[in-house]
Amino acid sequence: MSIDRLGIIIGGSWANGLDIKLNSSFEIEDVIVGSLVTVQGKNSRFFGIISDMVLEASDQSLRSSPPDIDDPFITKIISGTGAFTVIKFSPHLSITNKANSILHGPEPALTIPSHFASAFPASDSDINLIYGKEDEKHLWIGSPLGLEDSRLCIDLERLVQRSTGVFGRSGTGKTFLTRILLAGILQKGVATNLVFDMHNDYGYQGTNEKGNPVKGLKLLFPNRVALFSLDRDSFVRRKVSPDAEVKIGYAEITPDDIRILAETLDLSHLAVEATYRLAQFYGQSNWLREFLSIDPRDELNELAKSLNEFPSTLGSLHRKLERLKRLSFVTETAPEDAVTRILEYLNRGIHVVLEFGKYYDDYLAYIFVTNLLTRRIHEQYVRRVEESMGDQSKEPRPLVITIEEAHRFLTPAIASQTIFGNIAREMRKYKVSLLIVDQRPSGIDEEVLSQLGTRMTYRLDNERDVDAVLAGASGARELRRVLSRLDSRQQALIFGDALPMPTVIRTRDYGTNESYQEFGLKNSVDHQKQMEQDAKDLFGDGE
Repeated sequence: MSIDRLGIIIGGSWANGLDIKLNSSFEIEDVIVGSLVTVQGKNSRFFGIISDMVLEASDQSLRSSPPDIDDPFITKIISGTGAFTVIKFSPHLSITNKANSILHGPEPALTIPSHFASAFPASDSDINLIYGKEDEKHLWIGSPLGLEDSRLCIDLERLVQRSTGVFGRSGTGKTFLTRILLAGILQKGVATNLVFDMHNDYGYQGTNEKGNPVKGLKLLFPNRVALFSLDRDSFVRRKVSPDAEVKIGYAEITPDDIRILAETLDLSHLAVEATYRLAQFYGQSNWLREFLSIDPRDELNELAKSLNEFPSTLGSLHRKLERLKRLSFVTETAPEDAVTRILEYLNRGIHVVLEFGKYYDDYLAYIFVTNLLTRRIHEQYVRRVEESMGDQSKEPRPLVITIEEAHRFLTPAIASQTIFGNIAREMRKYKVSLLIVDQRPSGIDEEVLSQLGTRMTYRLDNERDVDAVLAGASGARELRRVLSRLDSRQQALIFGDALPMPTVIRTRDYGTNESYQEFGLKNSVDHQKQMEQDAKDLFGDGE
């Protein structure tokens, strides 16, 4: 099926984009900023996006003396000749072809087509050629603008090699896109997921924007996902049993963990430094238990003399650290090592979601737990990767750690001190990457943002957030215009390693029976058949 020509190239430049004069057969209101366009040059085909549209007039008198629009005959004559539309086209990729045969795959566009080269709306075959078809490493993530029936895919293998950011203001669809990414990583088996599920959106069951329930990873992949809990009561209310309950003993908490909580607990620099002296005085495994057990009215002055600290500093530190005692999962002695249990699942290829239950809006609990567990898990991955050098078969599976409200961990003041800043800068060195979900990217350290391999952003209202997301991106000026015109829901601009060029998509649906089945969820009949087959495989046919 032939595609009508969109227009022809009439000017422009490689740096600032090309000008396409719109064919009079196209209605300007049907052309969408952010949609994909191809341009056929003499020896190459060029691919890019529409970044702007401009109304032009060859006769400037038309501006001061418009024609009689009540006369359709005159309007038709002038439209497309005296008055016309210019589309701003930013070329990103090119494919060298000759005699209708492709010589090279998509490559960055380092040249431009000549005057009067023909431009066309991208077709379904163009989408498959540029982005690939869904397979064991490509995930269908949505549809390009204007091509609602096309399936645009991202390269999951490349996605997990470096950290990824999902950004957007509240209510735009960040959580749904994150669910799709996590389910895709799980479905394709390119990595294992460790999800710190602050708002209880990804584990067992979440909700959509209308408040209706949607299935979490555990319901989609019951045998491949383990649910960990900080709040067992939240599972009891849902009549669900978690695979494990996380408890953190005093002995596991180090001064480094307290340093990350300095802003949340409102600790002074002197108070933070005092924790290290306490650890030297009492011992690394005993300092917190011993310090919190003292009576500040009777014993604080004597301890201050021993540490050469101000009593007021220790008194303030003691009061603020007592907030940890109010967290029910912090105990004198933990019944089991949570990190060891999590690693047992991850090493078996089982994905782990830690739900926070009643702590869904407690930033102290979230920052404390995610940092402590991630730091120790990362230490194990570093050790295993270093031990496997020279033998790739012993390398651990890639791990993707999902964190929400990332700006609270990665501010310029503390990013260099947190384990999350280290992971972002290491990229894929130790097989661990981040999936950052946030609505305030401007609060994240610039160096960390620069290390994100792929960025996915919904609409942002704050100019500082827009600047932060687009910092260092090729063609940031054009992308800014595209980003500002995104719909308020379910439209995202994606650019980076996971796909060959910046692209605006309408994200695929999540929450319908059809979408669940596309991720592999069996219907009740198929599920029963699978259970019967599993029983036969395990116990035999029987008599």
